Amino acid sequence: MKKWNTTLRYAGFSSIGVSLLMYLAAFIAFRNDSDDSFNPLIFSAMASTLCGVFAIISTKPQEKMNLEEGYRIVTGCWIAACIFGAIPFMMFGGEFTVINAFFESVSGFTTTGASILNNIEALPRGLQFWRIATAWMGGIGIVTLVSLVISGQHDRHSILASAELSDLAKSYYGGRRKFFVYRMLTVYIVITTVSAIALKLTKMPWFDAITMAMSACSTCGFCIKNLSVAYYNNVMVEIILIAAMLMGATNFSLMFSTVWPDSRTHKNLFNTQVIRWFLILVAIATLIVTADLYFSGTCATFSKALRLAAFQVCSLSTTTGFATADTNLWPTGSIGVLILCSLVCGCSGSTSGGMKMDRFVIVIKSLRGMVDSLIGANNMSRIKVDGQVKTEQNVSSIIAFMGTYILIIAVGTIIFSISMDFKTSVSASIACMGSVGPGFGAVGSMGNYAGLLGFQKLSAMLIMLLGRVEIFPMLIAFRSIFRS
Repeated sequence: MKKWNTTLRYAGFSSIGVSLLMYLAAFIAFRNDSDDSFNPLIFSAMASTLCGVFAIISTKPQEKMNLEEGYRIVTGCWIAACIFGAIPFMMFGGEFTVINAFFESVSGFTTTGASILNNIEALPRGLQFWRIATAWMGGIGIVTLVSLVISGQHDRHSILASAELSDLAKSYYGGRRKFFVYRMLTVYIVITTVSAIALKLTKMPWFDAITMAMSACSTCGFCIKNLSVAYYNNVMVEIILIAAMLMGATNFSLMFSTVWPDSRTHKNLFNTQVIRWFLILVAIATLIVTADLYFSGTCATFSKALRLAAFQVCSLSTTTGFATADTNLWPTGSIGVLILCSLVCGCSGSTSGGMKMDRFVIVIKSLRGMVDSLIGANNMSRIKVDGQVKTEQNVSSIIAFMGTYILIIAVGTIIFSISMDFKTSVSASIACMGSVGPGFGAVGSMGNYAGLLGFQKLSAMLIMLLGRVEIFPMLIAFRSIFRS
C-alpha cells in the first residue's frame, strides 16, 4: 500500500489543478446571472480542492522514484482528473447520465473531442466553458502541469517528465526537462492567446473566440455550437483555425527554438525533416480530396472544394475534429484519405494524438534501409532523422508501438461492431485511439457517440486514455496493479 501513497499524492495535485479551472468556469456561470451550472461547478470545485488537499497532507513526499512509479503517477493523475472532471456534468444532469458524464470528461481531458451531446447549445455558459477547459488542460498534459508545481524537486520532476513525455517529444531539445516543460507551456499559452485575439478580429463574440482558440490549440475539437465551425460560415475563421490547429500539432519545442534559437540543437521549424513531411503530406491529402470533391460533383466550384478539403484534412490530420461539412456525404476516396489522416496525425511534442509523424518517418526510412540491407547496400542501424541516428532498438520499439496501436484499434472495432455498422465501428475505434473525435457513419462529423451502448462507452474511454498516454505508461501501471 505504501508504494501507492506517492500516486495518491500527485493525484491530489491533479485534482487541485482541475479545481482551479472549475472555479473559473463557476465564475463565468456567476457572471451569466448564476446560470444552472453555477452550483454544480462551485460544489465540484470545492470537492476537488478538499480531496486534493487531503491526498497531499495525508501522504509524505518521496525523495526518489523509479520510472515504473512515474508511470503509475501519470496514470493516476489522468484518471483523477477525469473522475473529478465528470462531477459537474453528473450534477447538472440532462443528457449527462453517470456514464455519459464520464465519457465527456475523458473525451475532453484526452483531447479526443468525441461527444454524447445532441444539443450542445442547450448547455449553460459555465458548463460550456468547463467542457472546453477540460480539453485545454488535457492538451498540455495533466502531469506536465503537475510537474510545474514540483519543479524544484529535480529527481521527481525528471522522472515525471520522462514518464509523461515520449522520447520522440524530447528529441529536439537538449536542455533540462524542467525548461522543456516551461517551453511547452509558454508556446501553448501564446498560441491560444494569439488565436483568440485573431478570432475576435473576425467579429466573433469573445466567449466564442476564447473557447474556439482553446479547443483548436488543444487539438480537441469541442465546440459550443451544434454545427461546429460550420455554424460561423466564415472563411477567415476557418483560416485562423487551420493555422491554430497546425501549430497545435507541431512540436512546441521546435516552435520555441524558431523564435528563440537553441544553441544546443540548432533545430527549428525550417530545417526539420519531420515538419516538412507533415506539411507536405497535409498538402498532398488536401489536393487529393479537393480533386475528388470537385470532379465527383460534390462541390460545384474548385474554390469550394479546396476550402472544404483544406479544413477537414487539417482538422483530422491534427486530431482536432472540427467540422465545416458532413463528411459522410463525401466520395469514398475522400473518406479513405481522411481515415489515413486520422491514423498518422501530427508531430511529437505537440497536443496532437495519433501515431505521430515522427514514427511514420522512422518506419518509412527503416523499410528503405531494410530493402537496401537485403542487397548489402546499407546498414539498417544507420537510419537518420534530422541528424539523429536511430538504432535497431529504436526502430523495434516504434514498430512495437505501432503494432500495439493497430491491435487496440482492431479490438475496439470488434467491440463497437456489436451494435454499429462496420464503417462506424472502424472509424470510431481509430478516432478514439487517435484522439480525433469524429469518425464516419453514425459517429460522423455531424453525429456523436450517444448511440453507443454502455459497455461500448466504457471501452471507448479506455481506448481514449490508452491513446492519450501512448499506451505503454498505462499498461505498465496496470501491470503494477495486478502484481500488487
